[in-house]
Amino acid sequence: MSRSEPRTIRHPSFHGRIGVARADITPPVGVYARNWGAAKHDVATSIHRPLTLTALALTTLTDDQTLVLIDTDLGGWRTHDVYRRFQQHLLDALNLEAANVIISLSHTHSAPPLMDADDSLPGGSLVQSWMADVFNAAVHTARQAIGSQFEGTLDWHMGHCSLAANRDLADPEPGQDRFICGYNPAVPADDALLFGRVTDETGAIRATLVNYACHPTTLAWQNAAISSDYVGAMRETIEQTTGAPTLFLQGASGELAPRFQYVGDLNVADRHGRELGFAALSTLFSMEPPGQQLSFAGVVESGAPLAVWTHEPAEPCSQALQALQIKVQLQLKDLPTVAEIEAQLRACTDRTLAERLVRKLNVRRAVGDGSHYELVVQAWRLGDAVLVGSSAEAYSILQRELRRRFPDNAIICMNLINGSAGYLPPRELYDADLYQVWQTPFDRGSLELVIEAMAQAISHVLA
Repeated sequence: MSRSEPRTIRHPSFHGRIGVARADITPPVGVYARNWGAAKHDVATSIHRPLTLTALALTTLTDDQTLVLIDTDLGGWRTHDVYRRFQQHLLDALNLEAANVIISLSHTHSAPPLMDADDSLPGGSLVQSWMADVFNAAVHTARQAIGSQFEGTLDWHMGHCSLAANRDLADPEPGQDRFICGYNPAVPADDALLFGRVTDETGAIRATLVNYACHPTTLAWQNAAISSDYVGAMRETIEQTTGAPTLFLQGASGELAPRFQYVGDLNVADRHGRELGFAALSTLFSMEPPGQQLSFAGVVESGAPLAVWTHEPAEPCSQALQALQIKVQLQLKDLPTVAEIEAQLRACTDRTLAERLVRKLNVRRAVGDGSHYELVVQAWRLGDAVLVGSSAEAYSILQRELRRRFPDNAIICMNLINGSAGYLPPRELYDADLYQVWQTPFDRGSLELVIEAMAQAISHVLA
């Protein structure tokens, strides 16, 4: 063994007070739940799996810092104003700063959009009471997580899962010069799965976290059931083994989705969830026992000189907990104004095109009619790990690059936290006829600016 090689192996960890709680946020059948331009239905007609909201509270042993992560089986905020009101009421109720709370979306495409009530839409009148239920669940569950904290450790370990595939496919039809949104077998996908294990002082598992990048788009326009897509079966698979709640943290999945998707068969979503769940369990069982590290113990001379590694009590875990918010100034593309898009929408009679215009309008409303947008980047230090993310949908190059730059830390990268903004594709794709490029309000080079800003934020909280 060379002197440069490690003689001990331990997981990136945080030690402090940790609490977890969960609530059911399943909406009623009949609620407005149309998320696909090709959909023929407008309302949900059944429930595939319940939607859940899970809160994880982290506090230092000295009680000088508390962070609350709220994981939801929800798709997206229809407007930024809806999110801002929800966030402010939640912060007021919990008496916490914005930097200390993350509201995470699984990004299922089989849940009602988070929106104001709209009586002109079928099932739109049910949205208001359901949104109130979601808010009350967030407040109650966060308080319950804070109030039920125990002294524990959050460890992280890297695994892999082949569920996600690249979904930027050059249209194979003759005469087409565009990209379509679906499985591209020629481009490998980021298969990284970052697994978090929460244990108490007895070593019992109290919660788990799965950070994985893959759009929950198994179920599409044929499906009229409320569903968490693959995330529900993933949770069930893990929780049946551990007996503890699982949180799902959506990674940088801008170009990633299951290779087999856009179906109405609920069994396919469950199969995908079990694939991710078993991959997560494989990662769990490859971890060192709680509170222990693997250490080089010496050489035994046998038929070959044998390196002996043994488990021994781990070095004390980091108790560092820090929250940081920074803003990144992003140039906007030359976009139509809100008024111009509204006029296009009023004149549109095609349901599919109307859905595209609605999305375009919501994005424009979110970023405003100016020439720049300040994207909020959130960074949390969790001991030896850093959670970093934004409301945008970054391509997976973001998480690959950040993990390359910080190899000694667990870097948990997240899309769609604290709001919903546009995509962040790499600059070289901006000349392509590609959904993520024409959907995003952000100009060429925005992803690269966000990567640099996130790297600076990580360096700052680790300093």
